[in-house]
Amino acid sequence: MSNSGIAGLDVVELDGVTLDRHKVERIVRGTAKVSIPEENRLKVRASRNRIEKQLNDGKILYGVNTGFGKLSDIEIEPDDIEKLQLNLLRADAVGVGEPLPTPVVRAMMTLRANALVRGFSGIREETVQLLVDMINEGVHPVVPSKGSVGASGDLAPLSHIAIVLVGEGKAEYKGEILPGGEALKRAGLEAVTLQAKEGLALINGTQCMSGVGVVALNEAERVGLAADMAACLTMEALHGVISAFDSELLAVRPHPELEFVASRMRKWLEGSERITRQGEIRIQDAYSIRCIPQVHGASWQAFNYVDERLRVEMNSTTDNPIVLENGEVISGGHFHGQPIALSMDFLKVAAAEWANISERRTERLVNPQLSGLSPFLAPDPGLECGLMVAQYAAAALVSENKVLAHPASVDSIPTSANQEDHVSMGTIGSRQAREIIHNSARVIAIEMICASQAIYLEKAESQLAPSTREYLEKVRAICPPLESDRAISDQMEELAQFILREDVLK
Repeated sequence: MSNSGIAGLDVVELDGVTLDRHKVERIVRGTAKVSIPEENRLKVRASRNRIEKQLNDGKILYGVNTGFGKLSDIEIEPDDIEKLQLNLLRADAVGVGEPLPTPVVRAMMTLRANALVRGFSGIREETVQLLVDMINEGVHPVVPSKGSVGASGDLAPLSHIAIVLVGEGKAEYKGEILPGGEALKRAGLEAVTLQAKEGLALINGTQCMSGVGVVALNEAERVGLAADMAACLTMEALHGVISAFDSELLAVRPHPELEFVASRMRKWLEGSERITRQGEIRIQDAYSIRCIPQVHGASWQAFNYVDERLRVEMNSTTDNPIVLENGEVISGGHFHGQPIALSMDFLKVAAAEWANISERRTERLVNPQLSGLSPFLAPDPGLECGLMVAQYAAAALVSENKVLAHPASVDSIPTSANQEDHVSMGTIGSRQAREIIHNSARVIAIEMICASQAIYLEKAESQLAPSTREYLEKVRAICPPLESDRAISDQMEELAQFILREDVLK
């Protein structure tokens, strides 16, 4: 549920049930803040009371008054329970590599808060509230990108978030990297002292792989739509045969995503004088054009599957042990990232295919034997190379994607003295998925630039469909047509970033 409230922004209520990628997008972009509904506050308090009752009754609970992982058989004295939780964060904050981008960190914090407010984690209300306040006040922990095996939760990356809640670690606040305690102080917030189970509740979950995943999925949606638009521009540049996009033809193979792609492209191409029908110029196009509904559509199928899995995961409790409503505290395996690991590997392949077929269309545009246009779309071929090497760049990115698309989830290395003997590597898969999506945006940007150049050489702007002509103006505002050879590397990257952040025709 959303309403208006905090500082004039929309407010997304974290209720542990209704969070989706669109709400996360608004939070990540800073156009919405977050709050905890009263109903969820009651659930958090009740869950906390159950933990304290178990402790008062002298029960032995994993990670509450025992060690962790292989050390779970070691009981902890009551006076050391708070120290145990702090030690856990300090010991587990061992991530390495470049920090995750701020949007990903905001997504991670949002997802973790949403899991905690469901009332199965035994955390205190004030601890969850601090996490929410950090999101709203823009205190962003510095989270190294590498170091999670994707089971036992995303321990290392989530520890780098949790340790800021106790005033340690590092955080970014208003563009400055500060010690965690100083960042909280400048934002008007106070660190907490963790009590029984709270450290474990904060770090034992899948919110790094899911946080990267949801940011990547939102970007993938824009890349997929851009791939459909790029294909439209290429079809107009090459007099593509639209008959293969006929709705009755596609209905005999009723995968709905095929028609979704075809109907979108038919709409965007409506009014074009450049596209042709079967037999007017040729009977049929090459696969990279004729099979766009089938190839792009299959990637959209994967997209929809991943969207569903992430929506479930965002509204799940993924720590251990779980505090059930009947008062029992049971150890299980909800921290294991396999459902998201497989989903992210699927997304990797889907996004890579948008780039694979895009690069083949680029080749058709620049190859004079296939296009009938000026070689490499150069105004003065021979003296000028035109877009010859832009296609090389696309080929290199596509090849890199093939390496990154190898499934991370088929790997596993035992940890914690073989107590944790199967792990998901889902966080690696999520990071690779986002890298592939960014590479694919670059490949599609190159196709758009090549199609724009072909249309320029053909002096065909007035013959385009209104929708494609409107989008072409956006492309050319970033990368004008080549009147002679010039360096366009920066413009290629700028167009790719435009694709990643802006919806088509918005």
